[in-house]
Amino acid sequence: MALRQIREDKDEILRKKSREVNIDDITSKKTQDLINDMLETMHHYNGVGLAAVQVGILKQIIVIDVEDEKGPYVLINPVITKTKGTRECEEGCLSFPNQFGKVVRPEEVWVEFYDRTGKKVKLKAKELLAQAICHEVDHLNGILFIDQVLPGTLEYVEPKNNKEGK
Repeated sequence: MALRQIREDKDEILRKKSREVNIDDITSKKTQDLINDMLETMHHYNGVGLAAVQVGILKQIIVIDVEDEKGPYVLINPVITKTKGTRECEEGCLSFPNQFGKVVRPEEVWVEFYDRTGKKVKLKAKELLAQAICHEVDHLNGILFIDQVLPGTLEYVEPKNNKEGK
């Protein structure tokens, strides 16, 4: 496993749409190595989720860890099939270090995807998991959280320590 460089705000790749992963490629060493690297990178930077585009790979792969008993989650070719309700929540993004704002996300989402073994999965998610799924699926479509931030709520928060140079 290896840490990947996270693409940040002005990088044009973040605005591009990711391509579907060929089902036959899901269990390939290359795809599995990418997933492992994404998980390591997300955890290293204390993220909740990470899309492959954020590490420069235009593939529909996202990883999420909300630190529940079922995670971390790996979603390949995810499609949100239904949403319910709305809630206003605080959000940030590894591609926009130290920036946070309020966004409106669904309270619940239903999503279909392939897991890292190539198995088709249907998942109903609530609260933080639902929020993370929506945020990361947006990344796959070239939509950034700053596009969703409620006007006047985007803030830059000075980092508490500067050991990473960020």
